[in-house]
Amino acid sequence: MILSRRDFLASAAGAAVFPGVSAHAAGAQVLRIGMTAADLPTTHGIPNNGGEGFRFLGYPAYDSVINWDFTHTDKLADITPGLFTDWRIDEGNPVRWVCDVRQGVKFHDGSDFTADSVIFNFGRIFDDKSPQYDAPAAPIVRATVSMIERFEKADDKTIVITTKYPFSFLPYLLTRVLIVSPAQWEAAGKTWAAFAKNPSGTGPFRITKVVLGQYAEMSRNEHYWDAKRIPRLEKMVVYPMPEATTRVAALRSGQVDWIEVPPPDSIPSLKAAGLEVSLWPYPHTYPYALNCTDSSPFQDARVRQAINYAVDREGLCKLLNNSARPAVGLYPPGDPLFGTPNNRYSYDPEKAKALLAAAGYGPDNPMKAKIMISTSGSGQMMPIPMNEFMQQNFKAVGMDIDFDVVEWGTMLVAVRSDPKSTQSHGDDGINISLSFTDPSSMFRYYAKDSFSPVNYNWGHWDNQEATDLLKKAQATFDKNEQDGLLAQAHAIIVDEAPWLFIVHDLNPRAMSKKVSGFKPAQSWYQDFTQISMA
Repeated sequence: MILSRRDFLASAAGAAVFPGVSAHAAGAQVLRIGMTAADLPTTHGIPNNGGEGFRFLGYPAYDSVINWDFTHTDKLADITPGLFTDWRIDEGNPVRWVCDVRQGVKFHDGSDFTADSVIFNFGRIFDDKSPQYDAPAAPIVRATVSMIERFEKADDKTIVITTKYPFSFLPYLLTRVLIVSPAQWEAAGKTWAAFAKNPSGTGPFRITKVVLGQYAEMSRNEHYWDAKRIPRLEKMVVYPMPEATTRVAALRSGQVDWIEVPPPDSIPSLKAAGLEVSLWPYPHTYPYALNCTDSSPFQDARVRQAINYAVDREGLCKLLNNSARPAVGLYPPGDPLFGTPNNRYSYDPEKAKALLAAAGYGPDNPMKAKIMISTSGSGQMMPIPMNEFMQQNFKAVGMDIDFDVVEWGTMLVAVRSDPKSTQSHGDDGINISLSFTDPSSMFRYYAKDSFSPVNYNWGHWDNQEATDLLKKAQATFDKNEQDGLLAQAHAIIVDEAPWLFIVHDLNPRAMSKKVSGFKPAQSWYQDFTQISMA
């Protein structure tokens, strides 16, 4: 499928022809976007294709029970009421959450949103005995929201959620639960594949046309329940364009108005041509998640530390035309959660060689490993040239690193699987971009309780002290205590290096000067409701 679409899309600037893409009529409020995804993300309310799927075919068309607040662009996006107007912990029971259901909301198909709608959607994800259970898509959400024990309707205005253990960060993770119309699912014959062709949510945009593998069109929801977020655009159309040169050609020729991740070397010429380039920090870390089991050389902390000292991050950022900043942890230095680790990773080949020698490696016995990398994907930046650059760094210190090159969807399946499973290909690491969008991120990535396939600790790194600190942080509802515990845990994580920390992306995107009103949020997701076309 990819090759045929590439053959169809790839062409010189000004000559490409894209299905469903046409020149703007004068004054048309239509925004056309070229994504990095190799295929159209699923449109049925649990988007695949990672953060990009949720960015373009998740949050614009669907509300979560708790939404992201994109209004304060000077700091990380926080949460705000969505289809729950309020939520609170039961003071007598720290695993019991009481949530108030918003009243008077309509789905795009005209049916009523109710407390029963919430139960239906939770059943889709968490109840494998329910008729609406979505076996292929449910793990996309459940891999993050893994701590829910049960859910129930207390009355028409109240939902009660019970977690497996005290988990103060639950509201942040409930942003992953997008709400779809039970009535539309029934009308579609009770299949999610049919629902995806004519989906229905409550969001500010309605998905009005889906051409599989080519594009999806969204139209303004004139009756959106939050009047301040009724879109200014009439329509938004998104296209999968995995090849960076194809995206640039489409933007230059005026066939799209916005592209994700322009190639770094194209940024100066795009600016010179009068196009806008947006760079803005967001909660993004580009690492190798390392296999820490006994089947991998990265079982040894000295080898993990060595690979962190082997990378010339400053040189890599120059290669990226300064569209990224060096990363020496999940969080950047200066963040309240960074802590005080003993290791502050820099480009130090001699230290890397010394650590490898202490672990038993040397010129006659090079450390060998294989890393899964992708051809493109959400937040993956420029994976092929970046890894080729780092491969030379590794070689210089005596690391023989080979690559297992896969499509983005294959990687997403792998990172939710056991490192020794067939889906993980026997690899020693996965080069997958990951976020720190909420305070539970470290628990999901590093706690023993989060070993894949339960959650995202793919490498099965096991440090009891870090796990205990993370569990204490999520069990307390005191913000200052949370921050102190998380900072201690992060210092351990940096020192023990279960990941190779590479860079923090600055989220480059390029767009026509006709695009106005866009204020980039410090989030993997963005608010398209305030955008208009000049």
